[in-house]
Amino acid sequence: MGERDATGLLVAEVGLRLSGAEFAGPPDESVADPRRADLLKRTLELAVKDDPPGSFRLLLERWLRAHVRQITTTPTRLAELMLKIAAVSHPDPVRTVLDPACGTGTLLMAAGRQWGRGDEPRVRLLGQDNDHVLVRLATARLAMEGLTDSGLSNISLAAGDTLRADAHPTAQADVVLCNPPSNERDWGHSELATDPRWVYGQPPRTEPELAWVQHAAASLAPGGVAVLVLPPAVAARRAGRRIRAGLLRSGLLHAVIALPPGAAPPYGVGLHLWVLRAKSSGERPAEPRAELTLVDTSDNRTPAVERGGVDWPAVTAQVTDVLRGTDMSGAVTVPVVDLLDEQVDLTPARHIPRTRAATMVDLRRYWSRFDAHLSELRGAADVLSEVRPADHDQTVPLISVGELERAGALQIRSGQGVPEDLVRRGERREGEARVLTASPLSGQPQLWLPSSAVAKGDEEDFLTVTASQDVIVSVLARAFDVQVDTDAPSVLGPQLSALRVTPAVLDPWFLAGCLRAPANVQQAGTHASTTSRIDVRRLQVPRLTLEEQRRYGEIYRRVVVFERELRELRMVGAELSRSLGDLLAVGQLPRG
Repeated sequence: MGERDATGLLVAEVGLRLSGAEFAGPPDESVADPRRADLLKRTLELAVKDDPPGSFRLLLERWLRAHVRQITTTPTRLAELMLKIAAVSHPDPVRTVLDPACGTGTLLMAAGRQWGRGDEPRVRLLGQDNDHVLVRLATARLAMEGLTDSGLSNISLAAGDTLRADAHPTAQADVVLCNPPSNERDWGHSELATDPRWVYGQPPRTEPELAWVQHAAASLAPGGVAVLVLPPAVAARRAGRRIRAGLLRSGLLHAVIALPPGAAPPYGVGLHLWVLRAKSSGERPAEPRAELTLVDTSDNRTPAVERGGVDWPAVTAQVTDVLRGTDMSGAVTVPVVDLLDEQVDLTPARHIPRTRAATMVDLRRYWSRFDAHLSELRGAADVLSEVRPADHDQTVPLISVGELERAGALQIRSGQGVPEDLVRRGERREGEARVLTASPLSGQPQLWLPSSAVAKGDEEDFLTVTASQDVIVSVLARAFDVQVDTDAPSVLGPQLSALRVTPAVLDPWFLAGCLRAPANVQQAGTHASTTSRIDVRRLQVPRLTLEEQRRYGEIYRRVVVFERELRELRMVGAELSRSLGDLLAVGQLPRG
């Protein structure tokens, strides 16, 4: 299709048609063209025969990947956390949920699953977004998920500028969930100067996020709860201190929660969740909440340092325990009067002290891990330091992976789409297989599939499942990686391939070590762009006897251990430095 909007609308139309929803909206322009109409017809015919929900998800995921720089989506785990916060803060029945910046509808889907199933009447889902394609896709996702009544009567999703032209001005929502756009300068500062939503003051031009906060507050029913994702600077920028003070004095702002970096785009920043809670109809206006709850979850990170490095079960448990009042670890309740100073800084880390006891526990744990990794690193280094290059210039003949495949020395299997509704996140349970979706192959988010789904997918060939000692290759040139699977079975996503060797001919560790060579990657790339793929069959390895391969393979095993222990040592060292810095900062080193 080429063009972004036309393709997105066609994907949405596929979802709406497959869901069987009787949509009463205007006819979609994406199918007016005969070629597009024919493409839609053929897509529906194939999807109905195969897996309608899976087909729609696959098309949507590929469309989102193609436009990842233009579209920011809320990660599923963050949406689940926001729902848990809302459920804890609003124990009463929820009848209406609003997302004023709904995008592709991830938060509304999570809300529908939380409150829209069972024998109760379906929850009313309201949403708006400035991008009409995303609104259409969100509608299709809700319909495909089975969260809509006939004719989509329980949902109202509108395209338009929420701040300038609110499509739901009388919403009175029990729950508002929102991941609004940030750092926008043209949000309507001048034309909205006298807007009645600015109860706590007109947001400065440089504070669009506080406009979204007040919009959410204005949309709440009595006793309603709003959870918003905001940049950390909103809690401290000088320009917004008057509005922050107004939110505190009114008792509307219930909690500020600092998330670890990696929770959502931009992944290098630890975002905040603001929790607003409107007074219930039984509360008197003269009873503002006298305290603000501040929670810092930034220590809850897995060993991964990139995306997915968030320990979501730990974050969720910490936040829900604090909001229920059962465990205040990593949190504090601060009297509002103590926050109403010249700065009105609501950053949790500025108010939550680290105790000496906690720091000493951290130090003991980190030193123990540091010593263990250092011992492993020394063992690998002792072996690798004895490796010397050959003292001859003899050229070793090479053979390509494609030639090895034709000779029967190995088989190549490409990764496939993984059914997202079956994937579970968190700690591994017995019998589950890990899911690998991208590079780097080490330190990925913990994703798992049940053994029954893996067995069925392997048998029917709609999942790519590895065996022990398979060589996994990430085929994107900008994220090329190779790993021998020692934790099989693993389920591979679309950007990965599995090479299964014939052990009597080829050693998997030797193969993996040769494939990783940078020169190999350069000559096997398809073209020079950042989205280019590696042609696995063009990768080359030396022609060596099996005995020589095993000797090379054993050295590569040591290299893998060396790399892993270096990586772990660096991360543990960073934690040690921070803990020691904490002791220095509060003057709690032992007295000399």
